[in-house]
Amino acid sequence: MSTPVHKGIMESVKDTLVGSIKGTGEILTTVVDTVSGTLVSTIKGTGAVGTALTSTVSDVLRGAITGTAQVGGDLGATAKGGVIGVLKGTKEVGAEAVGTISTSARVLVKSTAEVGGDVGLVARNAVEGAIATAKSVGLGAEEAASAAATGALKGAGEISQEAVEQVQRAVTGVIAGVKMVVKEPFK
Repeated sequence: MSTPVHKGIMESVKDTLVGSIKGTGEILTTVVDTVSGTLVSTIKGTGAVGTALTSTVSDVLRGAITGTAQVGGDLGATAKGGVIGVLKGTKEVGAEAVGTISTSARVLVKSTAEVGGDVGLVARNAVEGAIATAKSVGLGAEEAASAAATGALKGAGEISQEAVEQVQRAVTGVIAGVKMVVKEPFK
């Protein structure tokens, strides 16, 4: 479903991360910087909004997960860095934060399943990334956490019942000092 341009974005992010992680071993900062920078330049270059923005975020995060998996890196750190990077990048171009958080968590969970990773770990780290960045994008920690948890559950629902159960366990309770509340049922 990706257009050649978006396939290029995914491959570019993946290749950048593979090289950087191999070179430095640093995942979180590398992912934040790569995701944020790629989104800003792509969105400014294409004027992506709405569905095009969602597609761009999806391609960037899929590239981040596949690149990290390729070098055997920590997918949890990639998820956290991915959400932080998406929020930083989309804030710079004025995108709506709650929907972006939910989309990011959904894509991260689905991409993690595609590479055989731990969807629960990734879901929890996506929530942590949303909480860590919430204030800087004008959201409360609870609202950001809820958006991430809801998105992660939607992504898990597109995979399997087992994935849903893993994500539910991972995003229930208190994460980074925030009581988790999922506002809408996943579909």
